[in-house]
Amino acid sequence: MEMGGLSLAEVGAAHHDRLWMRGGFPRAFLAESAGAWGRWMESFTRTFVERDIPGLRPGVSSEGVGRFWRMLAHLHGQTWNASELARSLDTRTKSVMRYRELLEGAFMVRVLQPWFTNLGKRLVKSPRVYLRDSGMLHHLLGLVEMDDLLHHPRYGASWEGFALEQTLLAHGEREAYFYRTQRGAELDLLLLRRGRRWGFEFKCTETPRTTKSMHIVKADLELEHLWVVYPGELEYQLADGITALPVTRVHELVLQTQTG
Repeated sequence: MEMGGLSLAEVGAAHHDRLWMRGGFPRAFLAESAGAWGRWMESFTRTFVERDIPGLRPGVSSEGVGRFWRMLAHLHGQTWNASELARSLDTRTKSVMRYRELLEGAFMVRVLQPWFTNLGKRLVKSPRVYLRDSGMLHHLLGLVEMDDLLHHPRYGASWEGFALEQTLLAHGEREAYFYRTQRGAELDLLLLRRGRRWGFEFKCTETPRTTKSMHIVKADLELEHLWVVYPGELEYQLADGITALPVTRVHELVLQTQTG
């Protein structure tokens, strides 16, 4: 049975920042201080790389996996490019692919596949790669306090990955995709449920707005509804079939036909 980390539905909206910063491992979330959290994360990552990796895939370089994992933290949420990563790590593309498969199989990394059909459009067909646990991401980026995160270049990407995981914890991982055209129209998450398509955009802003891209993908994909998930507190309509939704309420959604 697969079990994810702690969710906002479990810890409560009041602990949004704590869960985002520390991640969903119970001992990390419940650590008495930021220092205790950092020490637990360091111990966990060291044990995983030095002991678990050799057990999961004998013959794979633990050091290589560790370097790849840290490099991946800086590319969190970006489109996968094995050749570029291999050059950065001075290794072979096959090794990079093997590292990714290993971390994905160990539930440390999420590989979100693109959705594409014959729409007569040029589409991005490489997956996006995320670190599944936001606390692990922050630890690998060298962050300790929330203030460190607020001033880090990966601040927005971190929250978007966190919101993505909360959505998947609430609504399941099956038939989950992202969508992007070569011209830049994109959707962060597409869920297929009972033959219908539901869209999610993740915006780390207190005042989300509709964009031209949202209207394009809504029409392209014939979305039943599009939610713009953000870190605010109010749910409100942005346009016909597009709603701003607090991330703390994403677990309350019922994916059924919308009216009006």
